[in-house]
Amino acid sequence: MKINFRYIAIAIALAGAQQTFAQKKDENIGTEVVNVVKPYTPTISDAFKVKETPVIEDEQEKQKEAIKYNIFSFPVASTFAPAKGKAAAVDKEAREKFYNNYATLGVGNYGTINAELFVTENVSDTDYMGGMLRHLSSQGGIEDVKLDDKYYNTALDLTYGSRQQGYNWSTDLGYQHQVYNWYGLPIEVMESTSQTLSQIDPQQTYHTFYIGGKIQTKDSYFHDASAQYKRFWDAYGSAENRFFLTPSLDIPLAGEKIKVDFVADYVGGNFEKDINDMGDLSYSHFNLGIQPSLLYQKDDLSVQLGAGIFYSMGKMNDETDNKIFVYPQVKASYKVVGDLMVAYAGAEGTLRQNSYADFVSQNPFVSPTLAVAPTDQQYDIYVGLKGKLASTVAYNIRGSYMNEDNRAFFMNNRAFETTMMFDSGYSFGNSFGIVYDRLQTISFFGELKADFSQKVHFGINGTYYSYSTDDLDEAFNMPQMKVGASLDVDITPKWYAGTNIFFTGDRKDVIFNESLESDTVTLKSFFDLNAHLGYKYNERLTGFLKLNNITGQDYQRWVNYPVQGFQFLIGASYKFNF
Repeated sequence: MKINFRYIAIAIALAGAQQTFAQKKDENIGTEVVNVVKPYTPTISDAFKVKETPVIEDEQEKQKEAIKYNIFSFPVASTFAPAKGKAAAVDKEAREKFYNNYATLGVGNYGTINAELFVTENVSDTDYMGGMLRHLSSQGGIEDVKLDDKYYNTALDLTYGSRQQGYNWSTDLGYQHQVYNWYGLPIEVMESTSQTLSQIDPQQTYHTFYIGGKIQTKDSYFHDASAQYKRFWDAYGSAENRFFLTPSLDIPLAGEKIKVDFVADYVGGNFEKDINDMGDLSYSHFNLGIQPSLLYQKDDLSVQLGAGIFYSMGKMNDETDNKIFVYPQVKASYKVVGDLMVAYAGAEGTLRQNSYADFVSQNPFVSPTLAVAPTDQQYDIYVGLKGKLASTVAYNIRGSYMNEDNRAFFMNNRAFETTMMFDSGYSFGNSFGIVYDRLQTISFFGELKADFSQKVHFGINGTYYSYSTDDLDEAFNMPQMKVGASLDVDITPKWYAGTNIFFTGDRKDVIFNESLESDTVTLKSFFDLNAHLGYKYNERLTGFLKLNNITGQDYQRWVNYPVQGFQFLIGASYKFNF
C-alpha cells in the first residue's frame, strides 16, 4: 500500500499548533466590528459525495481461501424402524344417485287427485326416448255454486331424440283431454228454480293432438328449426288446425354475426255458431315473416340491430284481409360496472298469432263462438337496469311502453233468451267472449333474487300497469298490479319447505241486468298464499304436503267464478331406474 508522508507531516503540525493556542492564558484582545457583506451559500460543488463502494487502491486483491468441510461419520447400532406414512382420513359426502324415472301421486280435499309419471330410457349411445303422463282433477264443491264445478286435465307426451356429433334432433307426439264446467251463473239465473237449473248441462270438453320436431346443428350456417302441427277440438263441434315452422340461420360476416329467423304460422278453424246464433263462424290466418338481425359486440357493449317483416293473409268467414307489417327489433346492453350493473334497452315488435287453443289455456270458460284474429304488437319500448347487489343477490328493474293494435280482451257474455237452449251450457251469462281494441300499456317491473346460502333461496317481483284503450271503456280483465314472492329452505338433509304468495290487483268486467244493459263491475284484488313441506325418506322415496289458498280467500278469478277455498294435497314421489 502506498503511504503519503507529506499529508501525515501537515496533520501533525496542525495538531501541535492547536495544542499551543489552547495553553495560552485568556487575554483581552479588544473588540472589532465585522461587516458581513454576503452570507455563505453552500453549493453542490462545495461538498463531496460519499461513495457507497469504496475504491480499493491495493495493487493486488487478496484472494479468499477455499474452506473445506469434512464429516467424520461412523455407523451406530440402532433398532429404530420408522412406520409407513398414511394419509389422513377425510369424510366424503355420499354421492347422490341419479334416477331416470319418477312417479308422483297426491290426493286432497275437493276430491283432488294429482298424478305424474315420467319415464326416459337410452336406446343407444346416441338415441333416447321418453314419455310423461300427467293428471290433475277435482270433483268440485265450491260453496254456493249451483252447477257442477268439477274439472280434470290429462295429458300424455312422448318424445324420441338423438344426439349426434354434428347435430341434435327430437320428435314429439302428444294428446291432452280437458273437462271444465261453465258454473259461473249470474245471480238472477242462480235464483231460478232448481228444476230449470237441473236442465243446464255446463260441461265442456277439449281435445288436443300434436306432433312436431326440432333440429339443432353445430358449426353450420343453419342453426336450428322447429315445426309442429296441432289439432284442437271441443264438444260443440268446434275445430282448429295450427301449423308453424321456424327455421333460423347464423351467418358470420366480417367478424360479426348475422342471424336470420323465418316464420311460417298458420291457424284456421270454425265454430258451429257465433255468439248471436246467426250461423257458423270460420277463420284462417297465415303469417309469413323474416326477422334478420346483426349482433355487434365490443368490450362491454352489445347491440343487436334487426327488423321484422310479416305478410299476413287473413280470412274471417268470406271477408279477406291481407296486410304487410314492419317491426323494429333492436336490443342493446352495456356493462356499466361489470356484472354488478348492466344497463339495457330495446324496441321490439311482432305479429302475434292468436288461436282458440291459446284462449282456452288462458281462460277455459270461453264460449265456442270466438272471432280469432292475430294481434299487431307494433312496438314495445323498454329500458332497464340489472345486475348484482352482492355475490348472492341479483336485481332487475325495467320500465316499458307498449302499443298493440287488435289486442284481445276477455269479456263476459250476456245471456240471450233466443239462445238460452239447455243444450248450450254457455248461453246463460256464464261464459266469456273475445273483443278487440287498441291498447297502450305503461308498465314498471322490479325483481329481486337472493341465495342467502345453498339452503335458503328467496325471490320477489312486482309489476304495475297503466292502460289506455280507444273504443272500450276499460281494459277488461287486465290487472293493475301483480306481485309474487317465494321462499325455499332446506331445513335438514331430510326436510325441506317453501312458501309462495301471489297478489293480483283490481280488474274490470261487465255484467248485464234483466234489461240486457251492461254495467261495469270491479273484481276485487286478491292474494293467494301457498306452502309446501317435504321429507326425503331415502334417495328414492319422498313425501310431501302442499297447502293452497291457506287464508281461504273467497275471490273471483273471473266474474261470477269463485275459486276453491283452503286446499291441501298429500302424497309421495318415487324415483327409479329400469
